[in-house]
Amino acid sequence: MTRGKGCGHCPGSHTGERPCLASATEKARSWLLVEHPGPWPERVEDLARPAPVAEAVRAAKRAGVRPQLIRRAGRRRATPPLQVYAAFSRGGEVWTEGRELADPAELASLDLDALAAGLSPGLGERTPEPVFLVCTHGRRNACCARTGAPLARALTARFVDLVWETTHVGGDRFAANLVCLPHGLCYGNLGETDAVAAANAYLRGEVVLDRLRGRAGTSEPAQAVEHFIRARTGRLGLADVAGVAVRPVAGTSGYEAVVEVRGSRYHIIVDAVQQSAPCGPDCEENLRTYVVRELTLLNEAALV
Repeated sequence: MTRGKGCGHCPGSHTGERPCLASATEKARSWLLVEHPGPWPERVEDLARPAPVAEAVRAAKRAGVRPQLIRRAGRRRATPPLQVYAAFSRGGEVWTEGRELADPAELASLDLDALAAGLSPGLGERTPEPVFLVCTHGRRNACCARTGAPLARALTARFVDLVWETTHVGGDRFAANLVCLPHGLCYGNLGETDAVAAANAYLRGEVVLDRLRGRAGTSEPAQAVEHFIRARTGRLGLADVAGVAVRPVAGTSGYEAVVEVRGSRYHIIVDAVQQSAPCGPDCEENLRTYVVRELTLLNEAALV
């Protein structure tokens, strides 16, 4: 993976060449977002100061929680106070809670093991508004700053305090990247028009399939299955396709699932295939994608 340098030309995500579907981070089920204006190290766990934030980041990783440093686009306020969010993206019961901390030392009181299990870490009330994260982590990959920073400013102009710049979210080759919490929806290769469409869809409880990388916290094959089922059925509501469980097809590179969508059941098999690296020979991230081998309607819901 190229870090701290330009990644060259990264083609569009859904042209049929090098698609970004099924590339969301599989392990990001619980999130801890901590405001830190910067500078950001290449890896968040290498943060040294302020010490309470640095320790919270490392404690989150030990607990199995994904830590993200966040800051406002285009402006850097002094902290403290610092805004902190906790979010859980797994399954149907997703949530976000957050508040400002007057003292960074308060981070030490958070129950990160509870957060990893999908329970409140003791941060505060649940927040009804979503959180939009745009990766601008230039120390990790220059493309993320070059494409992410202007996108973060553009989204902030429209959605104001819902938007934060953030550290690496995975998928550098798909910059600019957007994550919609609490569901963990990830979009890549975004321009302003695409990002605004994705954010507006999320606010009305839907997804946009174009440039959708997938849902963080679920396996790549499950992300692919959900994508293709939504494309087949046209069901874009956040809850329309849920609980996808896949299993490997013996002796092949395929995965299969039976998915129910509003009373109709579908059998689907997707195959994992390799794609080339648009960022050059050092770019080794997200080189696998998925194609449909079979998609069959098993039964159709009765008309009401």
